[in-house]
Amino acid sequence: MRGGKIAFLSLLLGLTIISANAQITRQEYIKQYQKLAIGQMEKYGVPASIIMAQGILESGTGNSRLAVKANNHFGIKCHSTWTGPRIYHDDDAKGECFRKYRNPERSYSDHSEFLRGARRYAFLFDLDPTDYKGWAYGLSKAGYATDPTYPSKLIRIIEEEKLYQLDKGVDIQIESPTVGMGELLDPDSYTIDIHNQRKIYLRNRIKYIIIKKGDNYQSITKEMDLMPWQLAKYNDIKRNARLEEGQEIYIQPKRRRAERNHPLHVVEEGESLYDISQMYGIRLKSLYYRNRIDENHTPEPGEKIFLRGRKPKQ
Repeated sequence: MRGGKIAFLSLLLGLTIISANAQITRQEYIKQYQKLAIGQMEKYGVPASIIMAQGILESGTGNSRLAVKANNHFGIKCHSTWTGPRIYHDDDAKGECFRKYRNPERSYSDHSEFLRGARRYAFLFDLDPTDYKGWAYGLSKAGYATDPTYPSKLIRIIEEEKLYQLDKGVDIQIESPTVGMGELLDPDSYTIDIHNQRKIYLRNRIKYIIIKKGDNYQSITKEMDLMPWQLAKYNDIKRNARLEEGQEIYIQPKRRRAERNHPLHVVEEGESLYDISQMYGIRLKSLYYRNRIDENHTPEPGEKIFLRGRKPKQ
C-alpha cells in the first residue's frame, strides 16, 4: 500500500511540473485578456486589437518571465519615479528594473495610461479607432519601438488572429486628447474690447493669447483690461515678469482640473510642473494636491502627472 502512495505522489508531482512548464497559446491568451483590452479601449481610446497584439508580442504570448513573475505584459520599465514592487531582467542592458504588478489588469491600465498621457502619441487618437494599421505605423513613427519591423509584426498578429473584430462597435467614452488644446475663438463673439484684432484661443474652457514681438507685461494688462495681480495669478508668474514671444498667457483663471479627455500626462524630457500647468490650463496648486507633491518636486521623464483625479497612495 505504501508503494502505491509513493507512485501516486510521483505521478502527481510529475503532472504539477508539466503544468508549471506548460505555455499558453495565442488563442488562450486572447480568450483570457480580450475583455480587458476592450475595456481599455472604452476607457482610454486605444484600439483593443493594438493592445492585444502588443501584449502578445511584448509578453511572448503571456509566457515571458516578466509576464509570469511580475504580471508585466508590456515590458514597462521602472523609471526613477516608480515606487512599487520591482523585478530585474536583462534587456537593453544587464539587470534592468521593470515594474511588478499585483495583477495583469494593472499592467494593461498602465500601458493605456502611458499611451494616453504622452503627447507624442496624441495624434493617434484622431485616427479612426478601427484603423489598426494607422496605429501600428503611428506607434513606430512616435518612437514606441526601435525595431523597424515593429508595425508589420503587430499587423501580422492582428490579421492572423482577426483581432480587428475586437474594435468593432466599441463605445469609446473619451475624446481625443487633441480636442480643446488650442481652439481659436471668434473675436466678434468675444466680450472684452480687443485691439489690433489679436487672436483669442480657448483651452480647458479658458481664454488665452500668444505673446507677440513687442508685447510686455504692462502692455498686455492694459490691452486685456486686467489688473497686474490678475495676469500674475492667472499664469502662476510674478508681477512684471518678462514675457517671451510665442509664450501662451491666460487672461482668465486656470481651473482645478483638466478637461475630461486629459486624465493624466506622461512627463517628457525637460518638462516642468509649470509647463504642464500651462499646457492644460490647471493651477499649479492643484497639480501639487492631485499628485501628492510639493512645489520643490522636479518631475522625471516617464512620470505620470494626474490632471483630474488624485494619485493613489502607494
